[in-house]
Amino acid sequence: MNILPRDFYDHNAEQVAPKMLGKWLVHRVDGIDRIGRIVEVEAYVGPHDLAAHSSKGRTARTEVMFGEPGHAYVYLIYGMYNCLNAVTGPGEHASAVLIRALEPVSGIEGATNGPGRLCRALSIDRSLNGHDLLGGVLYIARPEGRQTRFKVVAGPRVGVDYAGDWVHRPLRFTIEGNPFLSRR
Repeated sequence: MNILPRDFYDHNAEQVAPKMLGKWLVHRVDGIDRIGRIVEVEAYVGPHDLAAHSSKGRTARTEVMFGEPGHAYVYLIYGMYNCLNAVTGPGEHASAVLIRALEPVSGIEGATNGPGRLCRALSIDRSLNGHDLLGGVLYIARPEGRQTRFKVVAGPRVGVDYAGDWVHRPLRFTIEGNPFLSRR
């Protein structure tokens, strides 16, 4: 597999997010690769985006978002669900792309249609917060071989009703018609 290079992530989250669709998320657990095809993502475009965690400023929780692109930002919601984001740029811009749903490819048991579910199915937790996505046990890669073409659909993000003018912006990207998309 071709692991995505740092410069892939070193762009605005709104540009990176749709390009992540169709890529493979890989987490190696006990020597076994758990692989899922990314089918749904959301862009959080920086501190000016009222739905982005970075809009609250630099905190212990968001520190990784203010760092180098291409790292994992893993956080806990509702006290029970981990969510995985890829930190994006440009530079140290404090933006990220939330991975919302996967189509299972290999080694995955359990549902992957939602950010908490996919983290549970791939055994992704906060111990991976700050992990460099350019290698090691957790990474995103271009699958080898010829890929099936698909249509990208943009729409509003899920669960950001508190975000003022940002609520309806089309920053959620999906592979049209994919059966593994999260529920709305």
